[in-house]
Amino acid sequence: MATVTINNKTTLYVGGFDYDVNEQILHAAFVPFGEIVAITIPPDPTTEFESKEDAAAAIDNMHLSELYGKVIKVNLAKPNKDMVPGNRAIWTEDDYLQKYTSAGKKDDDEDDNTAAE
Repeated sequence: MATVTINNKTTLYVGGFDYDVNEQILHAAFVPFGEIVAITIPPDPTTEFESKEDAAAAIDNMHLSELYGKVIKVNLAKPNKDMVPGNRAIWTEDDYLQKYTSAGKKDDDEDDNTAAE
């Protein structure tokens, strides 16, 4: 499959579908709305169209429709939050770990004892 770019308003997020649904089934469900460039399945199931108009038609017709017995959600895809710089938990930072973990506390305690001597 081609690399999916999410910022061009032609990539759709498709969620809530059954585990039996594969790329071929998604292709068959969405091809009536236009030429499909790429389809990926979890962890981020997306469908990318060639044009914005085709993507909009797919959203209008497929959002909250039923596919293999499950109601699916279809929206414009958004960039993965995990890939946005600076969007990490602070406890994953080395400075935070050094300052607030037990290893960091031992070092601070030793410094305090050395200063008192």
